[in-house]
Amino acid sequence: MSDIRMTTEMRTDYDCETTGMPAERWGEAVFTVGDQELAIEVSVEQDVIVAVMAGDDAVWKGTLEGFKALLRTR
Repeated sequence: MSDIRMTTEMRTDYDCETTGMPAERWGEAVFTVGDQELAIEVSVEQDVIVAVMAGDDAVWKGTLEGFKALLRTR
């Protein structure tokens, strides 16, 4: 069996919760609002890589440190 390198938790305001979902290399959360999709992906292969996608044409991908820096500039 492979090593678990990260776990995922998901919660909603309907008191639904899923915890401890294991991942060796990556995890993705996809939120669908009407006909639009927002996806957040985290990869833990070498560096921690974060990708945020809003539809097909709005994508940001970079390191965790780069994502933190992006959020600090807002």
